[in-house]
Amino acid sequence: MSDQENKKNVTEIGAVVEKPQGADGVIPSDQSETKGAEGSQSENKAEDAVSAALEETKNAQATVVALPHRDIKPGMSVRVHEVIKDLNAKGEERERVQVFEGVVLGVSGAGIQRTMTVRKVSGGIGVEKIYPLSSPHVQKIEVVKQYRTRRSKLWFLRRGFKRRLQEVI
Repeated sequence: MSDQENKKNVTEIGAVVEKPQGADGVIPSDQSETKGAEGSQSENKAEDAVSAALEETKNAQATVVALPHRDIKPGMSVRVHEVIKDLNAKGEERERVQVFEGVVLGVSGAGIQRTMTVRKVSGGIGVEKIYPLSSPHVQKIEVVKQYRTRRSKLWFLRRGFKRRLQEVI
């Protein structure tokens, strides 16, 4: 068979559908003309269901928003603004923004599951937090400094080798 006989049609949702071909290589005409009224009604229902599904996928694709914080890399010194819900002295729930400043040790995952590990030293004790980048609790991420790194995971910083990092100007 030649390439022209094996043509494929790509639908709007990205699925690949092969065009039906007869034994002689000719694409048959629409077969609903030869069927009775019952066959054409069932095909119309199927076509309506498919078109409704296509509209739903188009609407769903239109609401997809680009994922935030795609430019976060290991070696960046960042300030993460995290929304925290807590109780005050009267027992009322309130929201506040807590800032966590540290160095990004690593970024893992892809898409909506992408996370970053941020480390800081507070009172001589190392504190690490893992933040999901697409979480609604992460209000914003500010980049304070950028360090030059040659690794994707900076676990050596746990042992106190911060002097190995050189700031990028």
